[in-house]
Amino acid sequence: MTTTPEASRPRPDAPRAASARRPDPVPPPPGGVLWSLVGDVRSLLMLPAALTLQVAHPAVGAGVDTHSVFRTDPWGRGERSLRSLQLWVYGGERAAEEGRRLRVLHRAIQGADTRGRRYHALTPATYAWVHATGFPVQQHAFRYLVRPLSDAQQRALYAEWLQVGRILGIHDRDMPQTIEEFRPYYRRMLAEEIEATPVVRELVDPAARLPPPDRGPWPLRLVLRALWPVLSPALVRGRAFLTTGLMPPEARAALGLEWTPAQERRLRRLCRIVRLTVPALPERLRYLPLAREARRQARAEARRGRTSR
Repeated sequence: MTTTPEASRPRPDAPRAASARRPDPVPPPPGGVLWSLVGDVRSLLMLPAALTLQVAHPAVGAGVDTHSVFRTDPWGRGERSLRSLQLWVYGGERAAEEGRRLRVLHRAIQGADTRGRRYHALTPATYAWVHATGFPVQQHAFRYLVRPLSDAQQRALYAEWLQVGRILGIHDRDMPQTIEEFRPYYRRMLAEEIEATPVVRELVDPAARLPPPDRGPWPLRLVLRALWPVLSPALVRGRAFLTTGLMPPEARAALGLEWTPAQERRLRRLCRIVRLTVPALPERLRYLPLAREARRQARAEARRGRTSR
């Protein structure tokens, strides 16, 4: 990422009158790769690796370290991030609204990164990296948790991920537009830009502190608080294990994260269980709430279309 003052400023949004004339970007289509993936409960296992690769960027890591509540309210932050992701894919008209909300939220986030360079959260190169990390993590984790993607499915996934990027306000000029263009960009970022920032080290630390959940019915919260000294260490170790294991090997190596053959065998055993179990679950357990509702609406619209012929 260049550090010239001009490059470190975010590009101004288009004038209001121009943006009013331009139609909102649309989410990926029902039945696509993301439609099937993002709402599946298995996506919850992929998110920590993607978030960790995001904060491996010096500017993103510094921004999260300074401005995020991930230490004091990790459950709330995780819930908000997950809802936002669901809206990008299943939100319909709300997808573009969520993209605008996120841009407004990030306008005030700026400072100095881990290398002493000035950053702004909406600097195109930084903002694009945050989004770009989702593709290699999904591509890699899919092999373990679902099935290896064919070449056509990988290209469809990337095209849909670009659609989501437009919802977030990322210009096509700031993202590689094909997988062939993405690969050298990704290799360069791993080689030259990302590092094991303090936030990365915290997220992969199997002994990190994790506060108990503060949401849900109060009897459940009381029970969790009582059991938290026993539950918390296991949850943190599990998070660190899945974060490292489901991160693409080349990213793991760039961050200097250790991963042994024994850990790889353990991950494969665990993922085999998940891969066999989740598809057998009823829809209300397999899909997250926004995805379930979107799937219900899509089926209803399909039925109306058939009866109207």
